[in-house]
Amino acid sequence: MNKLLAALLALLAVVAPAARAQIQPVEPLDHIVAIAEDDVILQSELDHAVSQILTQYRSNPQQLPPMDVLRNQVLDRLLMNRIEVQRAQSTGIRVTDNDIDQAIQRIAQSNNFDASQLRSALARDGIDYDEFRKQTKEQLLIQRLQQRIAQSSGQISDAEVDALLASGDFKSGEIHLAHILIATPENASAEQIQTAKDKADNVKKQIDGGLDFAAAAIRFSNAQDALEGGDLGWRPVNSVPEAFVQIAETLSPGQVSQVVRGPNGFHLIKVIDKRGSGQQLVTEYHARHIMIPVTELVSNAEAQKTAAEVRRRLVDGHEDFAKLAKEYSKDPQTANLGGDMGWFPLDRYGTGVATAIGALKTNEISQPFQSDVGWHVLQLLGKREADRTVQNKREQARDLLRQRKAEDEVESTMRQFRADSYICAVDPAYVTHDRPACSGTAIKKASSK
Repeated sequence: MNKLLAALLALLAVVAPAARAQIQPVEPLDHIVAIAEDDVILQSELDHAVSQILTQYRSNPQQLPPMDVLRNQVLDRLLMNRIEVQRAQSTGIRVTDNDIDQAIQRIAQSNNFDASQLRSALARDGIDYDEFRKQTKEQLLIQRLQQRIAQSSGQISDAEVDALLASGDFKSGEIHLAHILIATPENASAEQIQTAKDKADNVKKQIDGGLDFAAAAIRFSNAQDALEGGDLGWRPVNSVPEAFVQIAETLSPGQVSQVVRGPNGFHLIKVIDKRGSGQQLVTEYHARHIMIPVTELVSNAEAQKTAAEVRRRLVDGHEDFAKLAKEYSKDPQTANLGGDMGWFPLDRYGTGVATAIGALKTNEISQPFQSDVGWHVLQLLGKREADRTVQNKREQARDLLRQRKAEDEVESTMRQFRADSYICAVDPAYVTHDRPACSGTAIKKASSK
């Protein structure tokens, strides 16, 4: 089941939170732990979410923080999850049953399961299938909310790309880091800063003494990725904070930095690995396609039927591809170009397109195939070997600028959501500075739902 949840998280996110654990039928002694705007977190729900983490680390329980710290970390995730779902729904974002079906199909395929095997795997782990669908829907809502926020950050101009490349600040290559954050409160006093520094120094001492870095992150880090061992994954060097890059340049893979002061606390950085980028020769493909989307008005079966009919007219009727693309395709980027996708590397448009192209000869037309957005018919027009070193560098620079803008926009918006939302703790055990005790009115309102 851990593999299934990992696949779900990989599919659905950006900075995305862990999927909500299964909610069992409420028992008589169940009670509300905390409130997030118009929703509540039940004790049973928190227990199940914590149980999922305990199961994930059952072979290495020493990596987990004390139970009270773990429960508060999980509760924060559940609360933020509720806020984001509510915001998504209030801004008109919708997820259809077909969207959920496709997402679950991708999860099953990534685990080499068919639909029945997925259901069996969920059942073996005591997870109700309807609840799993609900979790998937919520994560799709959160993903689309964050995508919408990211898109509002604006486009990146060629002038911005040119300026970044000319500045000398752009570095090629990728780096795999992990980190630990010992956070300080906003407007922290000198005493609070020193307390955090002492804690960070103690964590570093334990790591030097043999404590696994990932275990230390799980036990001590205040970062959102603490429960993942602080692992930041492979990232382009330019997408990593400059302070981290400067530290990483002085370290070899496997080494851990000294304690470093940052704007929000103290950091420990571990370099897991590094890799450079030289000349990049790739096979490029030239293709055109016709995309029939699945929408609330067009079912999956109808879109598939239309795609099959379009292919029949192309193959058997020898009709003009460009003309049919302009008539049927709903891809806003290519429809008016007769479906022409230009030259692109194999992985540009995802696994569906890559698989279809890989099976085609030049000028051959594919069978209809499905992607996240609908059904496609594709024709391979040619392929070539190309040196994309310069183009890739510009694309990486553009992606970096886009990512910076998007991440800043998402992070600031999430902070604002959190600040604007009414969050409180009903259970005194979970009262903190950021999670004050609920008022009697709030408890009464929540209990009436």
